[in-house]
Amino acid sequence: MAVPARTCGASWPGPVRTARPWPGRGPRPFPDPRDPASGPARPLLLLLPPLLLLPLLTAPGASAYSFPQQHTMQHWARRLEQEIDGVMRIFGGVQQLREIYKDNRNLFEVQENEPQKLVEKVAGDIESLLDRKVQALKRLADAAENFQKAHRWQDNIKEEDIIYYDAKADAELDDPEGEDVERGSKTSTLRLDFMEDPNFKNKVNYSYTAVQIPTDIYKGSTVILNELNWTEALENVFIENRRQDPTLLWQVFGSATGVTRYYPATPWRAPKKIDLYDVRRRPWYIQGASSPKDMVIIVDVSGSVSGLTLKLMKTSVCEMLDTLSDDDYVNVASFNEKAQPVSCFTHLVQANVRNKKVFKEAVQGMVAKGTTGYKAGFEYAFDQLQNSNITRANCNKMIMMFTDGGEDRVQDVFEKYNWPNRTVRVFTFSVGQHNYDVTPLQWMACTNKGYYFEIPSIGAIRINTQEYLDVLGRPMVLAGKEAKQVQWTNVYEDALGLGLVVTGTLPVFNLTQDGPGEKKNQLILGVMGIDVALNDIKRLTPNYTLGANGYVFAIDLNGYVLLHPNLKPQTTNFREPVTLDFLDAELEDENKEEIRRSMIDGNKGHKQIRTLVKSLDERYIDEVIRNYTWVPIRSTNYSLGLVLPPYSTFYLQANLSDQILQVKLPISKLKDFEFLLPSSFESEGHVFIAPREYCKDLNVSDNNTEFLKNFIELMEKVTPDSKQCNNFLLHNLILDTGITQQLVERVWRDQDLNTYSLLAVFAATDGGITRVFPNKAAEDWTENPEPFNASFYRRSLDNHGYVFKPPHQDSLLRPLELENDTVGVLVSTAVELSLGRRTLRPAVVGVKLDLEAWAEKFKVLASNRTHQDQPQKCGPSSHCEMDCEVNNEDLLCVLIDDGGFLVLSNQNHQWDQVGRFFSEVDANLMLALYNNSFYTRKESYDYQAACAPQPPGNLGAAPRGVFVPTIADFLNLAWWTSAAAWSLFQQLLYGLIYHSWFQADPAEAEGSPETRESSCVMKQTQYYFGSVNASYNAIIDCGNCSRLFHAQRLTNTNLLFVVAEKPLCSQCEAGRLLQKETHSDGPEQCELVQRPRYRRGPHICFDYNATEDTSDCGRGASFPPSLGVLVSLQLLLLLGLPPRPQPQVHSFAASRRL
Repeated sequence: MAVPARTCGASWPGPVRTARPWPGRGPRPFPDPRDPASGPARPLLLLLPPLLLLPLLTAPGASAYSFPQQHTMQHWARRLEQEIDGVMRIFGGVQQLREIYKDNRNLFEVQENEPQKLVEKVAGDIESLLDRKVQALKRLADAAENFQKAHRWQDNIKEEDIIYYDAKADAELDDPEGEDVERGSKTSTLRLDFMEDPNFKNKVNYSYTAVQIPTDIYKGSTVILNELNWTEALENVFIENRRQDPTLLWQVFGSATGVTRYYPATPWRAPKKIDLYDVRRRPWYIQGASSPKDMVIIVDVSGSVSGLTLKLMKTSVCEMLDTLSDDDYVNVASFNEKAQPVSCFTHLVQANVRNKKVFKEAVQGMVAKGTTGYKAGFEYAFDQLQNSNITRANCNKMIMMFTDGGEDRVQDVFEKYNWPNRTVRVFTFSVGQHNYDVTPLQWMACTNKGYYFEIPSIGAIRINTQEYLDVLGRPMVLAGKEAKQVQWTNVYEDALGLGLVVTGTLPVFNLTQDGPGEKKNQLILGVMGIDVALNDIKRLTPNYTLGANGYVFAIDLNGYVLLHPNLKPQTTNFREPVTLDFLDAELEDENKEEIRRSMIDGNKGHKQIRTLVKSLDERYIDEVIRNYTWVPIRSTNYSLGLVLPPYSTFYLQANLSDQILQVKLPISKLKDFEFLLPSSFESEGHVFIAPREYCKDLNVSDNNTEFLKNFIELMEKVTPDSKQCNNFLLHNLILDTGITQQLVERVWRDQDLNTYSLLAVFAATDGGITRVFPNKAAEDWTENPEPFNASFYRRSLDNHGYVFKPPHQDSLLRPLELENDTVGVLVSTAVELSLGRRTLRPAVVGVKLDLEAWAEKFKVLASNRTHQDQPQKCGPSSHCEMDCEVNNEDLLCVLIDDGGFLVLSNQNHQWDQVGRFFSEVDANLMLALYNNSFYTRKESYDYQAACAPQPPGNLGAAPRGVFVPTIADFLNLAWWTSAAAWSLFQQLLYGLIYHSWFQADPAEAEGSPETRESSCVMKQTQYYFGSVNASYNAIIDCGNCSRLFHAQRLTNTNLLFVVAEKPLCSQCEAGRLLQKETHSDGPEQCELVQRPRYRRGPHICFDYNATEDTSDCGRGASFPPSLGVLVSLQLLLLLGLPPRPQPQVHSFAASRRL
């Protein structure tokens, strides 16, 4: 639902009024806990002498009752501020904790974070890490080229001649159907033993490599067997690489034939359905096999292209789009007599995931009609490629034409646009079963440095839509050493379970010659890759010294993040890279656009900015100051940034040598940690330890009790200064344990929490300690034990004053649950410590309010009582002002936090709604607050969300897009021998493999669509305080249903105090503000491409070489089935037996490769 415009709330009476000081005597100040003369601390419920009455304001619809005047409500607000401040001064212990730190000044040092030095050191460490992988890559690529050059091709090679570990063999042996089909291919398969390796998160065998061959490639073909033969020699190089660098993860050779050989060996992670993995479609392979591309796809939609042929074309285009990466640019158009784009994109756009999704959806809407006009299609394509006013790859330029055939060669178009330089390659695809002369299509491709392909059926689509990469690789091969440059990929999901990785890639060239004196081979053999897990890069970055809100991030030339605390994809699809832009990882503004551009350009820089940040729980927005520092990571396409709040410039480092750490016996070592033992919780408060890697042998657990046990057991075995422990983390943990324990002794232990209706008091520190007092309060403690991951902790550091955090309510609590369970509201504030000229915030302290008790207290503080026990009744004849206690049937009084969530209310029936967005409680009033600028709205998109799969539709019907023959067709013998029958069989057989033909969810290939979540976009809306800080009266103008209200910010808090008439009727339902996250298609892509974000392509481009031999341009070889083969395959289909893959399915180009 669209959010209504700012209406329905007019200021009243007249312009905004500013608060005026109360002329009478101020309220009695809250007793100072440090002043003995002030007497015992007690709640502030004694009020001022009666207020001077100003002219009464009669509220519409309130009869003789008068709405409270502005100065009255300001007085109530001051009393609320005093009560909150008084409780926090006594129980929060901010001042006392400062004194404790100063008393223990000899136990710690203050260290400084120097941003420029930090970021340069981390960038250097990352460069060194990646450089070790580069050296291993080069050794592999050189060895592969030499092995293949020395290899002798064997025409008569047999499957039993090749012994290797087939990574998919175990999964296929478990499949009784697959066993019958592939039994012959398993006779040469090794059976290996594996051992669990935590580095790979998998079982591996370090003595062998593993081989994965795509499902649609016949393992017994001559090409594949020769490939397996010569790549076997890589095994020793893989092993030697690991010996030199034990930190190496997957080492992979992806062959242009589709064979993947990787080390160490591990069983393939077989999906629940058909395995669609083909290394040639992996992001790292595509990036390494060719330079960036500008591609225009034109599709013949003339009347002759109908039925099955059109469906083949649609699927072919979708598969073609999947061969493009974010470094490429593309557009898709259809043509008959004239050409037009299939989507809203009128020019080349970046081939990112979201743009490709638009194309794929638009392609499905193509309709065949009219006559074929090649000229219109090619002129449109050349015009697109010549448009220099847009962002594009500016490297390989190509046109991909899909058609069922034609006679026109459009030579005049090529002469005009492409000859004699032939800077644009033309690839033609003859689609479907037909008897047209394909010579014109071959001629177009051959005279324009392209290639001609045939796609007679669905089984040929995937192979023939990726073979063009071989042609694009020719200039790279001919460039030789100049093209042997390592490239680093975007982030993507590893297919073997490592999680998020980046891969260094290096192309492998064919160095053979056809004969003495002949030109050297110009085919690419494949791509060598070595994975680097993101977690290994993260380990090189500082974390706990930067504080809860400091962090390191890195981006690539596209502006996509390599490292960022907000890079948390909820679900990943291994076929697509993880492309989260820096401006989507954070809340976008002009300053960040400038920083992003500078980083992409490889510059150094530093900038302090005021910006908006989203809270960890994504419910709040804070305006903060951040310092950004960035440098390029040399020898890569990455740039590294460091973000620090001003208060994180300095940090504490415990210095606990001598008396604390010099312990000899286990029993005395426990004394250092006695306050961490559960036996001390009853008197010292419950202690939660952040689950950090304090020591190598410490077993981390999400269960705090179990983690404490593991921690104490380890401390009995090692000393805190052991080399296997992180001394910084461990020493700071010991320091903060003692610091917070002294807070218990000095402040908390002697206070009666019940007197002030407190459920708990607490302190959390940078060192990883969260102490909750009393011990029993820990049973209801739901905050994260890691302070750096606790929303209250991070928000308190970024905000001055007291931060209220009501419980998060996803749905209404039943009143019964509220009565039986005690609900608390957290109030926290940061402890700012000044040591000399150095200021830092090492801890956060706070209290947990009893909701019901404080709701009652709230009503009393916002009332006209002159005595604690004598409420003043305001009736029709008394001519007095209403208040929040006596007149709660007519007057609504609430405290709302800065995110728009209800904190307290004088309405008992609203207590179970505390924590809900206020628009769900009173939509009319919340809209008025928004319209009067008390709140500002911020909308953003979460591109990393996971959504439940949509239920399948059209149950019982044939799959969409599938040609269904009639009964008459089945009874017609001629039909069974026709090309249509063969194509239908191919369609059904390969439709089991190629999910896009059936328009299925991509997740179906890997798992059950009923249970597997898929990636989606969610729209997030947060509200935060606007520009209004003064006291403000207004009227919600709804005719007879108008309402008066007053709103005022409470000083030194994140609360808004609102007093309003209760609605008398519901006729003013102007709309409801929405805060809940909602499913979205994201911003309109058609508009976004008109203002593309800044990016840079790779600095190298290999799209031309004068010595390139273009004579190999496709000869239209195809494999028409014989009647006997057709009948046997049809019988197998009818009997439900999967046929064995036929040798002809393999790549045409691959058969000529070796």
